[in-house]
Amino acid sequence: MAYLNVNEVESAIIALSRKYPNFTKLITLPHKSVEQRTSHALHLSSHFQSKRNTIFITGGVHAREWGSCEICVFLAADLLEAYDQGTGLVYGGKNFTSTEIKSLFESIDFVIFPDVNPDGRLYSQTIEALWRRNRNPADSGGNNSCVGVDINRNFDFLWNFPHHFSPLAPVRTSTDPCSIDQTYHGSTPASEHETQNVIWIFDNFPQIKWYVDIHSYGEKILTNWGDDENQSNQQNMNFMNPAFDTVRGLKGDNAYKEYISNEDRTVTLALANAMHQGIKAVRGRNYQVQQAFDLYPTSGTSDDYAYSRHMTDPSKGKIYGFTIEWGREFQPPWTEMQQIVSEVSAGIVQFSESASGATP
Repeated sequence: MAYLNVNEVESAIIALSRKYPNFTKLITLPHKSVEQRTSHALHLSSHFQSKRNTIFITGGVHAREWGSCEICVFLAADLLEAYDQGTGLVYGGKNFTSTEIKSLFESIDFVIFPDVNPDGRLYSQTIEALWRRNRNPADSGGNNSCVGVDINRNFDFLWNFPHHFSPLAPVRTSTDPCSIDQTYHGSTPASEHETQNVIWIFDNFPQIKWYVDIHSYGEKILTNWGDDENQSNQQNMNFMNPAFDTVRGLKGDNAYKEYISNEDRTVTLALANAMHQGIKAVRGRNYQVQQAFDLYPTSGTSDDYAYSRHMTDPSKGKIYGFTIEWGREFQPPWTEMQQIVSEVSAGIVQFSESASGATP
């Protein structure tokens, strides 16, 4: 087998919905890509009427990170087959019993969106392997190398980073469509249809309590926040407070640190460590748990947007945001990618057990 192409990712999700009609609902996303592709997500549940707490998982946000889509597709297939047939799951050295899978699937729902950026994936797989962005030409000025927006810098969280961050902060985001590192943040927050599709799922599934965005590479599990170091003592020192504009994003200073409650920090680390343990049990890979800011300061990312929603709008429920950075390269040989699919799937299943409180 090899990596799935764009059509195969979509057809796999559609096929799962048809094979397991009692436990799935196919979600047709409302916003087509620039190249007029329709994207799908899959809602997994043992009882749709119950409106259970839900884990939302996305893949394929960055075009060149091919295996993220496969992780999503195979994880959905594994969970559905194991629950339907009353079996367990085995990922290398990590086993989940049939009782554990039954308990998990009857405690929590999943919404899985495998390929957020299909145009970019197609371009990466056929034209330019290391392409990261989508294929929106609106701000390119006709220059093909300047086409596209980095979807994971396009969310409405400190999007206008030159205004919100210190001019000295090494923010890995750009206002330049032609940026070499392909981190152009777009013309406005959520300007891109791909971003809008992710937000549509958040808005239409208020039972989402946890969000996992699958990326590569680096063998890391990242937690909120990405804009600055965390602190739990000054609640008014937060991303919404304009008094701290122009000072965010510097490591080791005392001018600004992003507020997160002690309770949320404890919950976040416990869940990230559960994921770490599940991954490590498969074949010994030691994914590092760290705050996203420790990688580099960012703005407009999906995981920070997910967690920030309940702060900017108290009518929205709290969502804990996480990013997985799988593997050691963007497109490893398929034999290695198969191992990565197994370890990340095991990590997400163990994370889900911990999040849901499912007990065998």
